[in-house]
Amino acid sequence: MSPDRPSASPLARPTRRVFAALSPLFLAACVANRRPEPFEVAHQGPHISAEYLAMYGERPDEQHPLPATDLSEVEPQFLRRIVSYPTREQPGTIVVDTDNRYLYLVMEGGRAVRYGIGVGKQGMSWRGRATVARKAQWPRWTPTPAMIAREPERNRPWAGGMAGGLENPLGARALYLYQGGRDTLYRIHGTSEPWSIGKSVSSGCIRLFNQDIIDLYGRVPTGTTVVVLNRGTLQAPSEIDEAPPPDDDFGSI
Repeated sequence: MSPDRPSASPLARPTRRVFAALSPLFLAACVANRRPEPFEVAHQGPHISAEYLAMYGERPDEQHPLPATDLSEVEPQFLRRIVSYPTREQPGTIVVDTDNRYLYLVMEGGRAVRYGIGVGKQGMSWRGRATVARKAQWPRWTPTPAMIAREPERNRPWAGGMAGGLENPLGARALYLYQGGRDTLYRIHGTSEPWSIGKSVSSGCIRLFNQDIIDLYGRVPTGTTVVVLNRGTLQAPSEIDEAPPPDDDFGSI
């Protein structure tokens, strides 16, 4: 399935990354005129930048018009951004760090797009390498027999499947992971519960904000390699935040 190209966004263009490479003396001279960080904490409480408000704003053109994400419920480190991320994985690879609640899309030049994730029980039960074999927009969801047994009142009505929509647990998009041609039953998907990002949740695999799964869906084709790590930590790259990535600049990915 070929994803629609999202609307243009000015975020994270190369000119912003150039400033990160300038000398400390130059940066010190400009500190009085620096632009605000994507997320800053003011004395009276958190201040969310206009860039992030736009990034996680409503999507009225979606098949199911998507409301804006309430960022007041979200820890700022789990908002989408570009970070320094040295790794031996090839650009275009997805790395899922279930311990630290991050998903990385590896880019050129030792960087990655980092997304916050929520991790369900299924998400903590598997690790290894897989391939995105299928992608779906507003996917259909069917609870497993175990899910129905665990929460019968909530899940039994959907034993025959739930059509895609705002209430669907898989959210706006889903990536289906296969290994050796077989379905791992592991999914990377959206969620309508933004408060769950950065947390361990009762069910599901790997969930992202709906706006983030739409962004990731548009960046990766079928055949993308996915590396799932848990019960251990990643190598310790220097994760230097640069800027929120754009919604439409696929770059070299």
